[in-house]
Amino acid sequence: MFERLDPRSPVPLYAQIADDVRLAIAGGELGEGDVLPSVRQLSAELRVNPATVVQAYRELEQEGFVATRQGAGTFVQNVGRELRSRERRQAARRLVRNLLREARRLGLAPDDLRDALDHELNGGGR
Repeated sequence: MFERLDPRSPVPLYAQIADDVRLAIAGGELGEGDVLPSVRQLSAELRVNPATVVQAYRELEQEGFVATRQGAGTFVQNVGRELRSRERRQAARRLVRNLLREARRLGLAPDDLRDALDHELNGGGR
């Protein structure tokens, strides 16, 4: 779930962690009642400061994605269909922004991107 953390990104690490959890919930990888790794466990796994994980979990709790029970852990909440759909749309937009940023860096023309996207969407990548 956290294989995409990039310490060089302008997006803070806590926000990257929160984004990954939101996506896992929106995509069904995590469901209601699932427990997230403890702050200590996740900070060790990701090699980040525990305060970074606390900040990510706090943000997720404020948004209604998770609930923290003192001494028991952090659990995925029942997230409605609209919230999951909104998160998937936002994730798609982030992917497109990243793609466009990389395409500009490589000097690719918009038509090249459209052709490549059409090719992949039509099964050309198989």
